[in-house]
Amino acid sequence: MSENLPNLFITQFSALLNLKLQQTRSKLRGRVMEGAHIGKQASPIQYIGAIQMQAPSGRFAPLNRQDVNFTRRWVFPVDKEATQMIDNFDKEKLEMDPISQYSAVAAAAVAREWDDRIIACAFASAQIGTDAGSLSPETFVTASWSIASTFGSSAASGLTVAKMIEAKRIFRKAEVDVDAEAMTWITNSQGESDLLNQVQVVSSDFSGADRPVLTEGKVTRFMGFDIVYSERLTSTSSVRQNIVLMKSGAYLGIWKDVVNDLSQQKQLSSLPWQLYTGMSTGATRLEPGRLLQALCSDTSAAADVTP
Repeated sequence: MSENLPNLFITQFSALLNLKLQQTRSKLRGRVMEGAHIGKQASPIQYIGAIQMQAPSGRFAPLNRQDVNFTRRWVFPVDKEATQMIDNFDKEKLEMDPISQYSAVAAAAVAREWDDRIIACAFASAQIGTDAGSLSPETFVTASWSIASTFGSSAASGLTVAKMIEAKRIFRKAEVDVDAEAMTWITNSQGESDLLNQVQVVSSDFSGADRPVLTEGKVTRFMGFDIVYSERLTSTSSVRQNIVLMKSGAYLGIWKDVVNDLSQQKQLSSLPWQLYTGMSTGATRLEPGRLLQALCSDTSAAADVTP
């Protein structure tokens, strides 16, 4: 046996091409109101106020007219795109065709963008006004629509049953019909851990309409809330901003749904393939009282990763 035979040893590589860890599907689309639009901005919904019944002024007295108030919400498009190039010379040197995985990467980016639009609008200023020329910001009122991180305890706590009960109380106090509309609680992995460590959630001793629904160890519904887990929620210091909303609490406007275009660029060297992905969406918080903020202790904030 020749001692030089090792000079002919080869290195073998896999023909598999997998996506790195990342969020690949939308967690929030379908959880809010949605509609299609054109133009530079749109008013997706208008609200009519309330009137109060009054006693007559007297027999045959003139009628007292009541003028109801109207408010109008606005949403604005945010354009986003992603362009990926695949060199034909490079492509011939591979064992696999990477185009399908390039498409999967783009689809995952689109899914995250939908969620980011909805998350960003939750506590940002919403635009209200009669028309496009008379807009004014409506800030999120923390004093009215936020549950403190210390609620129900002497120190900051995570996602607790007490906070979920308080959220439902706030909705009812605001005259939200919690029995006729879907409610969603958006939390993250720490929130899931918090729930699974509470006796009221996992014990079979608790039953009834608010009994938790566990699917393979994951809490999917509790206290009337659909539980959705997202690692893209905003955090400040060691506090995570959970979003609690009715479906009518936020709105996703679609100016351009996903556009994918695969074309060969014949004006470039190697005639490469270009995968273009584009979209245009906008989101806004809707009427106050239909969306709440629940602050939950979360020391994992320092380990947040993107995408």
